[in-house]
Amino acid sequence: MNAIFITLNTVITLYIYVIIGSAVLSWLIAFNVVNTQNKFVYMLYDVLHRLTEPALAPIRRFLPNLGGLDISPIILLLILFFVQNFIFLDIAPLFR
Repeated sequence: MNAIFITLNTVITLYIYVIIGSAVLSWLIAFNVVNTQNKFVYMLYDVLHRLTEPALAPIRRFLPNLGGLDISPIILLLILFFVQNFIFLDIAPLFR
């Protein structure tokens, strides 16, 4: 059972890195540090967008319009940290 919890922890941690990478890349694109005309940048942005958008879209539906500020990645990160802590502090000890 520990293998399942360790694998789940790894998947959640990797997804947290993907969310952070997507947010940073979107800021770099917004401030014209990198250009989406570059094929590698566009492919990286497309992959990160496809990985994060299914989780971010439902959160964005409930958030009020804050103009150009998108706090949905922060809320998703808080949810993932909560799930990660809940699994390892509350559920995993039950199986030991």
